[in-house]
Formats: sequence, structure tokens, C-alpha cells
Amino acid sequence: MIDQQSVTSSPSLINQVIRTRRSVFTQQFEPGKPIPDDIIWQLLENANWAPTHKLTEPWRFTVFSGEGRNTLAQQQAVIYKEFAGPKFKQGKYEQLQKIPLLASHVIAIGMKRHQDIPEMEEIAAVAAAVQNMHLTANAYGIGAYWSTGGITFIEEAKPLFNLGPDDKLMGFFYLGYIRVPSTDGRRGSIEEKVNWIK
Repeated sequence: MIDQQSVTSSPSLINQVIRTRRSVFTQQFEPGKPIPDDIIWQLLENANWAPTHKLTEPWRFTVFSGEGRNTLAQQQAVIYKEFAGPKFKQGKYEQLQKIPLLASHVIAIGMKRHQDIPEMEEIAAVAAAVQNMHLTANAYGIGAYWSTGGITFIEEAKPLFNLGPDDKLMGFFYLGYIRVPSTDGRRGSIEEKVNWIK
């Protein structure tokens, strides 16, 4: 267990975890190698410690593993086919049936709306929770990426993840052991993005 003194005495470890985090996609995962559920619970526990205005804790997660991945694949393909309308593409429909099976776990990311809190603050809290999961995955040497594709913006998909009309489906977090690492990341200079007034 890391205490506050350990964290403050090892800032270089925190810097390394943050700066080496990468999106790792399903085609880069090790096929058929499941992540132990206790590690997934650790990701979720760390997500639960994200900052949250007025302690509303708006994040909601639905975890799909094992045969549950096939359930997600079939259900999302059906929803897409029924509600995509003129945007329907056969290739995307077929891909929705395959992609979850390439991951060890898929976590649907939801935001439970609290009407007395500005929506932006709730979205920011969920995003912070997902970042906590992503950093934790990196620390465990696990690949992950947050996708807002598929059925994310189809309103009729919400009940599948126990979300109401005012809630938001914010995408899917795919996890797997890394077979092919991502390339080194790159960022522009922070000095170009900061206005510092003294």
C-alpha cells in the first residue's frame, strides 16, 4: 500500500506512469489472454477516487468479460442495425460483432445525471475516472483505449447499460495484454499552451 509520504517522495514514478500512457488498440492485444478480475477491480476502485463536484460520483460502469463480451457484441450490433438509419454501414455492423471479442474486458462508461450539477462538471468527473483507469492499466502493463465509436451516441442504447434518458453513454474502455506496443507519444511544447501571469 502506498501512503502519502511514499507518493510525495517518488514523484518521478507518477511522472513516468502519466507520460508513458498510450492508447493500445484491440489489434495490438494478446489474443485469448484474460486479465485477472482482481486487476479490473483495482482499475475500477481507482476510477472511484476521481474528483467529483458535490460528491455526486456520476461514473457508472458495466463490465463485459468472458461470454459477456459476446453478449455485448451481439446486442450492440442489433442496436446499431435498428437505429443507425441512413448512416448504417454493413462493414461497421460486422465489426461491432467482432471487436469486443478481441479484448479481455470491455467496460461501458456511463454518466448518471444529477440535475443540480452542471452537466460539464459531471462529464469532467467521468473523464477523470477513466483517466485513473488508464493510468492504473499502464502501471500494470496492460493495454487500454477509450472509444466513443460504435453505439455510443445512439440514445436507444442507454437502457442496455442501466442509463436513463438524461444520463450519457460516454463510450467503451477496451482492455487487453499488450502484444504490439504503441509507438512513442508526442506532444507539442507546454509553453505554447500556457499564459502565466505573475
